[in-house]
Amino acid sequence: MRSIKSKKKIYLPDPKFKDSLVTRFVNNLMKHGKKMKAYNIFYDAMEIIENEKKKFKDKSYDKSAIEIWKQALKNIMPNVSVKTKRIGGSNVPIPVSLQINSKISKSIKFLIQTSRERKEKTMSEKLALEIISAYKGEGNSIRKKENIHKIAESNKAFSHFRF
Repeated sequence: MRSIKSKKKIYLPDPKFKDSLVTRFVNNLMKHGKKMKAYNIFYDAMEIIENEKKKFKDKSYDKSAIEIWKQALKNIMPNVSVKTKRIGGSNVPIPVSLQINSKISKSIKFLIQTSRERKEKTMSEKLALEIISAYKGEGNSIRKKENIHKIAESNKAFSHFRF
């Protein structure tokens, strides 16, 4: 057992939306320490979402772009994860329920990873369209979450081996 608990990282709010979750997302989006570039990608994606929102005359798009992004993250958030444990000479996947902090990090990583795999031209377009599809309940990031849930469900028999 660990005697000292790890400190929870405190994120400062971002300059535009004054939200610490945005800073956390941008830190995961950032490559090679280029934080301003990551902020610009995120803010451009929010503008694209605002422009896409005007095209649809649907009442579900009455929210602001940041609220759509937060709802998309909630839609992607997995409830369980699978960890492997060596039991009797074989590795067994064991379903484990997730803490809220790791749920948020997994959803952020899913969204960024699947948006990088898209075929659009710029990263801000990729991110915006992936956020919109996750908000609708579609897209690769939702499929990733469902795959993890399926694996955990199929290995439910090993849940008594929890760590």
